[in-house]
Amino acid sequence: MELNEMLEVSILLDYYRNLLSDRQKEYLLEHFEEDLSLTEIGKKYNVSRQAVYDNIKRGIKILRDYEKKIGFYKRDLELLAQLEDLKKNFKIENLEKIIEKNF
Repeated sequence: MELNEMLEVSILLDYYRNLLSDRQKEYLLEHFEEDLSLTEIGKKYNVSRQAVYDNIKRGIKILRDYEKKIGFYKRDLELLAQLEDLKKNFKIENLEKIIEKNF
């Protein structure tokens, strides 16, 4: 998995972790945040490395599906871009447009 994908999964995990099963959440957190290997996680839970891998892959797919449906991360990226533009060219009218569009 590339660094960009790992970063994306970590971010999506922050947004949607509570929507995962307990096991998927544990495996994903331990793999992406605690940097444990699949083998280490498997030993901890007394399951095969393949079972951990399958749960993580399924969890990542679920996270991406939630983002497609709900879009919190995309919304926040768009808001950040708008605020960065506002920072470069602050006008009260531009601020009001951002507030009206997003809230």
